[in-house]
Amino acid sequence: LKLRKEVEQLRLEVKEGFIDLKQALKNQGTEIRELIEQVAADIEFRNHRTILVRAYGLFIQALHRFRSAMQIQDAQRRNAEIDGARGMLFQALADYDNRELLSATCSAGQLRRLECAWAIEQAIIATYQVQKESVAVSDRLSHLQAKIRQDALDIVDCCETQDELDFLFPELTRIHAHDLPVLESWQNQVDWVRELPPLELKLLESTDFKNSEFTANPELAADSIPDEQLRYETLQQKSHFYSLRDQLALMIEPELREDWESYVSQQAAQSGYKTLVSSNLQQASNLTVANLYWYFKVRDESEKESEDESDGLQ
Repeated sequence: LKLRKEVEQLRLEVKEGFIDLKQALKNQGTEIRELIEQVAADIEFRNHRTILVRAYGLFIQALHRFRSAMQIQDAQRRNAEIDGARGMLFQALADYDNRELLSATCSAGQLRRLECAWAIEQAIIATYQVQKESVAVSDRLSHLQAKIRQDALDIVDCCETQDELDFLFPELTRIHAHDLPVLESWQNQVDWVRELPPLELKLLESTDFKNSEFTANPELAADSIPDEQLRYETLQQKSHFYSLRDQLALMIEPELREDWESYVSQQAAQSGYKTLVSSNLQQASNLTVANLYWYFKVRDESEKESEDESDGLQ
């Protein structure tokens, strides 16, 4: 009761059982308020770190349990252990994919965090695959591909600095060009096997692929620059931060181009650029579309500012 009266006298809001100390000390010195913010940030960082350390440990334990489960000869006990390992993986995934934790991280940090979540998702899919749950495997692979694209778009949307973009552009390009096609190929293979007649499926299961020939991808030299980095450096010479960020989004989700193309064609028509019609823009590169979009957008905003200034002088 005494605390309640003191809170009422200070006119403080109690939110989720806590009092905002910054509000309580708003009349105090700046140094005190900054110290409170620093302490709060340190506590939040430690809490986040504790959660992620626990999640990583759970992930590693789940992989060990999964590996051991595959050595069990009894099918019922093996499946029970695999189910248990999958449950642990889902627990770890919940922490890595926690949106509240992600919101407190920069875009580059979000990418690394979500890459861990995507890896856990693939481990979960593997548990279904060894149990021959092909429908579940296909469903989760489809979900994972959609999730990666949406997560990537969210990351791009959070990108605020050139340093972040310098890191994100090559990384997300690699994910788009390599990781997503691998997942798509995995899903296509699963769906293809599901549609095989029983006789062909039995023949496939009895086939020995150990002696099959395959072509390994050549390894990059330790000091070589990845193609994604070289491509980004080339684009940097022809564009700017906002256009590059949009190009990244358009690469991840091509359907977004329709809005950009529509804006460019409308502005071009008003300005008398007869060649910038929708049919031509559809054949243009993301670089061209994004650069044109920002050319017209900056010009349009400048004209509006000039009009506002003129109205203010009248």
